[in-house]
Amino acid sequence: MTATSIHPVVYEVLRNRLLSVTEEMRIALQSVSGSPTVVEASDFFTGLYVPDGSFATMGFQVAHEAPPVGALIRHLTSTGRAIREGDMFIGNDPYVGALHQNDVQMAAPIFAGGEIVAWAGVMAHETDMGGMNFASWCPTATEVFQEGLRIPAVKLVDETELREDVLEMILAASRLPAALGLDIRAFIATLNVAGKRLHSLFDRYGAELVMEVMHRMIDETEASARERLRALPDGVVRVRDFLEHDGHSNALYTIDLVATKRGDELILDFSGSSPQAPGFINATRPGLRGGVTGALLPTLGFGIPWNEGLMRPVTIEAPDGLICTAQHPAPVGSATVETIWTVTNTVQKALNLLMGATPEFAHRVQAVSCGTMATFNMGGVNQFGERFGLHLLDPLGGGSGAFASHDGTNAGGPVAVPVPSIADVESTELVSPLFYHHRRLRAGSAGAGMRRGGNSAEMALSVRGIPGAMALVMTHGAEVPNSVGIFGGWPGSTVSQQFISAAEVEAGGVPDRDSRDLGPKPGNLPMSPGDVFTVLWQGGGGYGDPLLRDVAEVADDLEGELLTPEQALRLYGVVVDENGVVDEEATMGQRRTVRSARLGGAPAGDLRDDLPGEPLGPALRLVSAADVLEVWSTGGALLSHGHTRWREGALAGRVDPSAHLITLHADLVMTAFYCPLSGIQLAVDVHRVEDEPLHDLDLDLQEARS
Repeated sequence: MTATSIHPVVYEVLRNRLLSVTEEMRIALQSVSGSPTVVEASDFFTGLYVPDGSFATMGFQVAHEAPPVGALIRHLTSTGRAIREGDMFIGNDPYVGALHQNDVQMAAPIFAGGEIVAWAGVMAHETDMGGMNFASWCPTATEVFQEGLRIPAVKLVDETELREDVLEMILAASRLPAALGLDIRAFIATLNVAGKRLHSLFDRYGAELVMEVMHRMIDETEASARERLRALPDGVVRVRDFLEHDGHSNALYTIDLVATKRGDELILDFSGSSPQAPGFINATRPGLRGGVTGALLPTLGFGIPWNEGLMRPVTIEAPDGLICTAQHPAPVGSATVETIWTVTNTVQKALNLLMGATPEFAHRVQAVSCGTMATFNMGGVNQFGERFGLHLLDPLGGGSGAFASHDGTNAGGPVAVPVPSIADVESTELVSPLFYHHRRLRAGSAGAGMRRGGNSAEMALSVRGIPGAMALVMTHGAEVPNSVGIFGGWPGSTVSQQFISAAEVEAGGVPDRDSRDLGPKPGNLPMSPGDVFTVLWQGGGGYGDPLLRDVAEVADDLEGELLTPEQALRLYGVVVDENGVVDEEATMGQRRTVRSARLGGAPAGDLRDDLPGEPLGPALRLVSAADVLEVWSTGGALLSHGHTRWREGALAGRVDPSAHLITLHADLVMTAFYCPLSGIQLAVDVHRVEDEPLHDLDLDLQEARS
């Protein structure tokens, strides 16, 4: 039977049954696991694969994690080892296929008629896999050997029999063997569920038909992805993002993306990225692919079933030895929250720029969502004399990026986690000796814009009931605004990690006011009762000039305590009287004053809605007339002629980001671009001091629409 001959009703029934199997895998995993990381924060992946390692289904958990299990499967099948029915394999080696050592993965072959017809895969973050430091995040590591146990691809279940000796070897490396052991047994249960459900489908419909459906699912997604790419204009998009501090020094690293779109294909070239670092921020090539997938699925794949088909039109190019293609034995322990996350930021920005130049999709354009994850792990001995450990997923409470059609979601989380969730405060306090002073939204943390980003959450923590514990604290994005805005929107806040000791509090110090800044990677941080650790995460990027935001929406944000009156004035030019009421007349004058300051004189033009062409964000128009491509501002200024490098005709000026809760690395500056007639903000760029801002959008003339 061929894929085209499958009855449409049968196809839909089987397609949905396969998705249901993936959902049952999720339920099994969360039902058996005792880890808050899995049960409440959903930092895991489940999916079904065809024999070559291409994923046919996945859940809506962490999109980064779809390719790594496929890499494990390809490694197993390429080495020629014996694979039998009832076998299950475990791995976590980033140089084989994992993202980092904490991401333990398992895969099981599904047999029919004596042949492998499918694979089931599962993967989840484990709090500790050994290494120099608790939680296996080792800021001072110089080699991967220092970062914990690496399992390349080992048979853990041999024809349905658990190999207890292998399990014991793995658990012996962990500081939390009970938690790790329970999760591994949860993986086994998850794979057993997948096998049983698939065999029930084989019994009813035949394995051949079920496999035809899986392949057709991938083929149909590929066709849809190619159709969507064809709708986007051809051209080149250039995006850079940065991450600071490699665990040894506060050096600045670049993720450089040149995205070339031609017809129904997309080439993502990271060749201009920094060489691999001496510290643990590197990613291996599987991590690079995971970072691309984390942005590609939710951004380009909306309304399309998520599977390997979305990746087939995409070519990833990068030579070995870069920060995103690190070579053995480079340390890679923090890859997921450092380089991989930053790769996702660049791909999200590039795709949204292309969508912004496509009328069909312009309403879906989104700024970058919380462009980092500030990691907090804690370990020690609890009040019962038992070793405890916690990987806190609260940092997923950063703000999501603004859309062209609406504001970003407050504490909405990153784009690569489609259904983000974090544990309740009470749940965390129940399983660990932590005490929350607060977990709340931070006023003014959203990227300002015509549509603002989502506000970030912040929290303050102490330990209680024990003499002390060791925290492991690290991030990037404390000095880099990774949640960049789009089409004139500002980035969201940078991360702020602060600490005040119990002794300083007793001496009259006040958390927040008197706390000391920890910087991006303080590493191990001893905490005693009364010490207070405070952290603000990144807000989501904004869309469009903040001066274009409706005054009533600013008033709503003031009422909801998402802005202070001072922030409303400095970020949005909105004047509030002593009673907290917006003064609309004074606001009009203030906004005109801001535009005049940008121009160095009174605006010579105002916004127009009668210009020809297609919108490119809220303040630019893309015009193709007489075979010439032009970009105009809605203030009536011609910015480019014969190309789309519109920054050549805009007015540029360095800007101070401090009012936006943004701190900049010493090697970075920010430049804003304005319409030279109206003073409306067209872009806010983050770049190295010695570099000019990029001409990010370079479209082909023949693809411009009149």
